[in-house]
Amino acid sequence: MLQDIIQIDQNLLIYLNNLGSTKWDSLWLFITNQFFWSPLFILIFYLTIKSYGWKTGGFLILSMIVLVAFSDQFTNFIKNTVQRSRPNNNEEIKHLLRVLINPQSYSFMSGHATTSTFFSVYVLLLLKDNYKYIYLILFFPLVFSYSRLYLGVHFPIDIFVGILIGVTFANLYFILSKKVIKKLFI
Repeated sequence: MLQDIIQIDQNLLIYLNNLGSTKWDSLWLFITNQFFWSPLFILIFYLTIKSYGWKTGGFLILSMIVLVAFSDQFTNFIKNTVQRSRPNNNEEIKHLLRVLINPQSYSFMSGHATTSTFFSVYVLLLLKDNYKYIYLILFFPLVFSYSRLYLGVHFPIDIFVGILIGVTFANLYFILSKKVIKKLFI
């Protein structure tokens, strides 16, 4: 059963990865780089301050920074515990992939998927009452996560689990932050 799931996971990655072409490679290399998403983060910080004011908004921005640091460390803990090889390092399939970067760390679970989903869903929960188009932020983790499949450095299960963990953590973190805000600022 587990072997069947792993085989389906590998086959799906090979299919999705091979949909790419050299004319799109530079775009997906751009998309996968966290630095290039900085304007989105600056916009989120601005909207947070605008919605909550400097005191509470500043606290929420700090909570977003803590969220990213926690998610990154949690993901690294899981990766180092599970130790699943990345597709680009998997001798069985790497010759079937279009690999554009060659990270050597472990694959399960995707830090890009986990952290971007965690951040985006948390921001959505914070700002949904103030901005009706904030739901568009959900495109960020979807595109960001897909870039990892396109580049051949994560399996679909790595992405799927990362998204599930991100959604779960975002909801729990939102509940916690609401309680802290009530205690500290209201």
